[in-house]
Parts: sequence; C-alpha cells; structure tokens
Amino acid sequence: MGYERFSPIARRLDIRGMPLTVWQPPDIDALIDVAAFERDERIPYWANVWESAIVLAEELAAGDGTGLTLLELGCGIALPAIVAARRGFAATASDYEEDALEAVRYNADRNGAPGLAVRLLDWRSLPADLGTFDRVIAADVLYERHHATALVGVLARTLAPAGVGLVADPGRARAAEFEPACQAAGLAVERRPARRPLGATGGPAIDVYVIRWEPV
Repeated sequence: MGYERFSPIARRLDIRGMPLTVWQPPDIDALIDVAAFERDERIPYWANVWESAIVLAEELAAGDGTGLTLLELGCGIALPAIVAARRGFAATASDYEEDALEAVRYNADRNGAPGLAVRLLDWRSLPADLGTFDRVIAADVLYERHHATALVGVLARTLAPAGVGLVADPGRARAAEFEPACQAAGLAVERRPARRPLGATGGPAIDVYVIRWEPV
C-alpha cells in the first residue's frame, strides 16, 4: 500500500506565496513503537510538519537555488527540501526512517518536486559516496544530549568549502550545545533573531543558525 497505509490527511500551507498541500499521518502517537524506541531511540517525529520546518522552508523560498546542491538532514516529510527543489536546488532529502522517505516521495510528487532525491542516512555511519553540498539544512533535530555533536559531525562531513548550513530549532535545551560543537569543529555559527512562521500569532519562536567554515 505504500504511504497510503498511514491514511494521510491534507494540511495546506502557504510558503511565501507558494501554495503547498502536505499529506501527513493523522495521529503521531499511534505510530510509536516502544520496542523501536528502546532499541534505537526511534520516535516518529517525522510524521508532522513542525514550525521549524516551516520557518526553514520560508528561508529557502526567499532565494534562488539554480545551480546549487542541497541536503536536508533528518528530513521527516521534508517540507524544506520540497520547497528547495521548487526553487531550483538539486535537492536530496535524507532520514533515518524508511517511513519518512515514503512520505517524502508521496509529498514531492504531489507538490511539483518529483525530481527530489531521497536517501536513507544514518549519521553514525555516513556512506563514502555521500559527497558535499552547497547547502546543508536541518529542522528541529536536537532532541537528545548527543544530537548536537552528531549533527555537527555530519555538517562538517557534508558542507562544501564555500557552503552554508541552516539549522532551525524551537529553543530546545539541547540546542545550547550546538554552537560550542560547531566552534570545536572549525565551523562559524550565527544565530538569527528567533521568529515564528510568517503570519503565525502563537507557537514557538524558531532560531535559525547559519553555519559556514571558519576562514583559513
């Protein structure tokens, strides 16, 4: 049955004038697998479009990605990567969950981004052929103590010498460990003023971290 087995429901979004319909499972809690969590800390965060993903998508929608490559880490449904593909990036959406990649394919095909590539990616064991990218992005992926260090390790491995990383986070406690980890890896990091998705009057304000290589 593919992604249809989740009985996905439509959520309509407007990203800087780009209308999108995102299809997501109706009940995240119903997807929780206790055994999978105990084995490998797997929680179905992928099954929702979080505010961080909307803000990151808005950032990408404001530019032109023609001629640039992009990798989204921990993509979930991959709203930012879908928007990036619509804006001309040669985009790849990656996640640790096969179910998430099914969601990406389903949503990309229905939102004018059938060329969006998908890749199963374990941050602990990156494939040798992954390469580097002009943009490396992630939305709301700093949940556990070790996530900041793991994310920075992947950024350092995948960010091209003149590339730019964008990480969106809703002020989670673990995000405090992200900037020091970047600096330890030789990456410069700037935190933009926190904001909500455009037009939103409630919900968390989202920090966007801009990451570049320190000049030699």
